[in-house]
This record gives sequence, C-alpha cells and structure tokens, in this order.
Amino acid sequence: MARILLVEDDVTTLNILGTLLRSEGYEAVTAAGGVEAKEYLAAEKFDLMITDISMTPVNGRELLKLAHETCPDMGVIMLTAHGSVETAVEALKLGAYDYVTKPFKVDELLITVQRAIDFHRAMSENVDLRAQLGSAYKFSNMVAVSAQMKLVCEMIERIAPTETAVLIYGESGTGKELVARAIHDYSRRKEKKMLAVNCAALPADLLESEMFGHVKGAFTGATSNKEGLFEAASGGTLFLDEISSMPMDLQSKLLRALQEKEIRRVGSNETRSVDARILAATNVKLEGAIEDGTFRQDLYFRLSVIPLSIAPLRERREDILPLVSHFMKRELGDAKELPALTPETCRVLTQHPWPGNVRELENAMKHALTFTNGDTVTPDCLPPKIVEGAAAAAVAMPRSTKADQFRGESLKKFLKEKEEEYLKQVLDATGGDKQRAAETLKISLATLYRKLPGHDDK
Repeated sequence: MARILLVEDDVTTLNILGTLLRSEGYEAVTAAGGVEAKEYLAAEKFDLMITDISMTPVNGRELLKLAHETCPDMGVIMLTAHGSVETAVEALKLGAYDYVTKPFKVDELLITVQRAIDFHRAMSENVDLRAQLGSAYKFSNMVAVSAQMKLVCEMIERIAPTETAVLIYGESGTGKELVARAIHDYSRRKEKKMLAVNCAALPADLLESEMFGHVKGAFTGATSNKEGLFEAASGGTLFLDEISSMPMDLQSKLLRALQEKEIRRVGSNETRSVDARILAATNVKLEGAIEDGTFRQDLYFRLSVIPLSIAPLRERREDILPLVSHFMKRELGDAKELPALTPETCRVLTQHPWPGNVRELENAMKHALTFTNGDTVTPDCLPPKIVEGAAAAAVAMPRSTKADQFRGESLKKFLKEKEEEYLKQVLDATGGDKQRAAETLKISLATLYRKLPGHDDK
C-alpha cells in the first residue's frame, strides 16, 4: 500500500483529499500546512507527497526542495489554483512530477497519483539501467525495448538475408543509417563494403559523379578517371540517404542502374556491370513527392520492394532510458561505472518530446556527462532546452489524456481504441502490407480486417 503525505492549509480540501485517497486503498497522512509537513518528512517515509503551492509560512516550493534533499525517491504533485499555472510550471522545472489545478477532477487526480507512484517506485527500487539494457533487443548496436523497435529488429532479421531493395522511412535523427548498417551486417554481403551517400548534401553534377564515377576530361577538374560508389560497392551495399532530394534527371539514371545492373561513368559511352544491393532512406513520404511531380513513381516502386518505418522517439518512450544507458556506456567505456540518474533526471528525459529524436538524445547525454560532477546525473547536467522542453510538454499535455478522456466510457471501448492504435503502428512498420502485418501479429488476415477501423465498410 502506497503512503501519501497530503499537505494543504485548507482543512476542508485536506479532508476531502484524505477521504478520496483512502477510499482508493492508499494510506493517506494529512498535514495541515507546511510546518507540520516538515515534521512528517523528517520522521517518516512516504511514496508520494501532494502539496498545495500557496501556503504560509512554509509554501509548496520549499517543501519540494526539502523533499528532494531528504527523500529523493519520493514523487511530488503540486496543487495550484487556475490563476497560478506559471507557479506550477516553475515547480515542474524544480523537479515536481506533475501538477493538478483546483478545483481538481477526481479522475484526473487519481490517474496522476498512480502514475507518480509507479514512476518513483520504479526509481526507488533501483531499477538498474544496465539491466534494462541487457534485457533490451540489441541488434548491431541498436537498442530496442519498445514494441515498435522490436518489430523493426524482427523485420531486419527477415529481410537482411534477401537481395531486395529496402526503403527506410523515419524522421531525421531516428537512426535510418543504423538500420541500413544492420541490414548489411546481417546479409550475405557483410564481408564486402557498405558505402553511403547523402543525396541532399551534393549538387546534382557532383552527386552523379559520386554515384557513377567519371572519366578523365568529362568536366573541368576531372583530371583522372574516378570509380563511382556503384562500382566501389559492387558485391556489397550502397545506402542512398535522403533519396527524395535526388534530381529527376538523375533518378532516371538510377532507375536504369537498378533495372539493368549496369552504369556509365560521366563522360563515357562504356557500360560497366555492377552488383550493389540498394538501401534507400527518406524523411518525407515519397507518395507526396510523386504527387508533386518531384519523384518518379517507377523508381519508388523499384526502391520500396520492402518499406520499413522507424517511429520517432516521442512515440516509443520505453526506449529512452535504455538508450541513455547505452550512450553513457559507449562514452565512458566498459571499465567505468555508469553514473546514476536521479528520478528528476529520468522524468525530464522521458517527458521531453525529442524533436531531434535519437541523435538529440545522444548529444544531450554527451553534454550531461561533460557537466556531471561525481557519480550522479542531475537535471542541471542536461542542456537547458531539454529541461525546458520537458516542462513545456508536461504543461501542454491535454488534461483529457490523463483521465477524463474515457470518462463514462466502457472498458471495452477503451481497449478497442488502444488495439487500433497498435494495429496502426504495425501497419506503418510494414508499409501498409496487411498480409505481413497479420503474420507479425500472429492473426489471420480476415481477423486483421475485422479489427481495422471501418471494417464494416470493406
């Protein structure tokens, strides 16, 4: 049974909170103000403290600071009036788990309480991040704990031994090249080279020369013959990153190379046979580029024999802390003990929206290790924008997502909506291939159709 310390100088509110939480099975201890709460904190242990911000002579922020000093494993929820949201945001930056506005909604409060207890109990039970990493699905330097990334790893295992082209989709920083490297490393071509070119980084003429090579005198500065990446990667793998940026005229030459398995160097009439497996990546949906007339549909079909989607980090938060451990271990080496993360640091890392995805997380941990003193990573060690981003995300999170989203709805409806969300994730990961999605889910194709939204119309 979780022990909760309730701190409120309004006796009526305090009694209501105590009665409510006891009815839910919690052990609720009430303190009529900050002074009494300090005595409890000094003498007893609690799993959670719920405190009003505006009290005298000891306010909620002072209690929050004291709690972090004396009870670092205890979560703190702040109660605030509607007009004091700015104060609550400041409390989040100082390390509170969350805040609830008064007058509070019962469901919202109870959901927030349970989440805070679960989170801080996990921290207080000393969940070793290295143990999490050991139980994660590690694949060619990849870490996957979430269902989305485990599915990606399973797809890699299945497609790596084949010779088919793969189109990898994901936002910038999600690890598209890492996935391509894993496909190569577990393929029959692993003893040969994997070469990569960023199609967005070079102008059209240089990109053509880089891919197909050139002969001496083909253009100004071509003082000797040069082998292109297609030839250099023959027998191995060629990774074309940001393929959507490739100019249309070069797309036609790439299509020919894929169809005929031969290329012509710039300035030459001689064809050369090549044998490179093509992996491509994009951070934009190529279907839209086709509609806009900036990408060839026939090339798209040639490249996307097997489409593979990588979910952004904000949609797979289970991977964040294991990735943190992975990055710290890589930076410090096996010989060094990894620093511990405080509960506040874990909260910041898991609440930040990570627009830069895994790359942003990696850079944040390099920053944190640089500014860590001793053996603990605190929020002060992280880049300020990460801490600010976590606080802003907590404030911006719709209150309806916490509790009253399903107020009055049946459990059946709730489970159905969650099931549909997961089905969508699996379909995205398989590029919309329903047969493969059904195999992944270990259900029949007919069952999958029945479970899809709007199946009655099919």
